[in-house]
Amino acid sequence: MTVTAIIEQGDDGWLVGQLKEFPAVIDQGKTLEELKKNLLSGLQFYLEVQADLTTQEYEGRTYTQESLVA
Repeated sequence: MTVTAIIEQGDDGWLVGQLKEFPAVIDQGKTLEELKKNLLSGLQFYLEVQADLTTQEYEGRTYTQESLVA
């Protein structure tokens, strides 16, 4: 899977980015490399939280899970 970062230069000199495919993931960095690292870390955290919330929705129900590779 590939994601796209939309990046702007902030007034304070920091780079601010948002993931196009996951708009809830927003972060900043002093350099492009730092911003990219922070965005990927934010994406990992976002996906973990979403997985936990979805698992909670199915609590007490019978279901199966299948792993998919994108």
